[in-house]
Amino acid sequence: MSSHSTEDGGPTRQRLIDVAIELFKHHSVAGTSLQMISDELGLTKSAIYHHFRTRDELLSAVMEPVVSEVSALVDAAERHRGARARADHMLTGYAALAATNRELLPLLTGDPGVVALLRTRAEWAAVVKRQMALLAGVEPGLGGQVKAALVMSGIASAAGADYGDVDDAALRDQLIAAGRRTLGLRASRD
Repeated sequence: MSSHSTEDGGPTRQRLIDVAIELFKHHSVAGTSLQMISDELGLTKSAIYHHFRTRDELLSAVMEPVVSEVSALVDAAERHRGARARADHMLTGYAALAATNRELLPLLTGDPGVVALLRTRAEWAAVVKRQMALLAGVEPGLGGQVKAALVMSGIASAAGADYGDVDDAALRDQLIAAGRRTLGLRASRD
């Protein structure tokens, strides 16, 4: 991860991140070079190197906020009593995150470059493992693990589909309903 904070880089750093996300969506992480990003922004590669020395540093900056949010969801879900309550809390939080990050989450869950980076970041891999355990805890064994994997990848993938002008709340509700059916959870009484 870059030693420069977002504040250190200001608007240029954020523009780099935003353009990288757009190029990652169109070309994948592996298919996007720092040169492509610099060309898109009209900057020199040295200007990019001021903020990010490698594509993995840039990808880490893209992923960090999402991983932090998932980590907070996992922490909160783990405080609930009972496997079903923990799974439901994780599911509803993850569905809300997916609905509000429709374009980013599918990218971060389906790209081989992201998977490779997750393997090098033990703390991030641990968050994903804990998230999986929370969702799988409803049904111990392979069946629960498969359902948890379906829910995690399915929500991320489904969030990225084009539903026209469907708002985040409606999408979130549908993702939660589908996840609950998959995991065998009842709707909570709010």
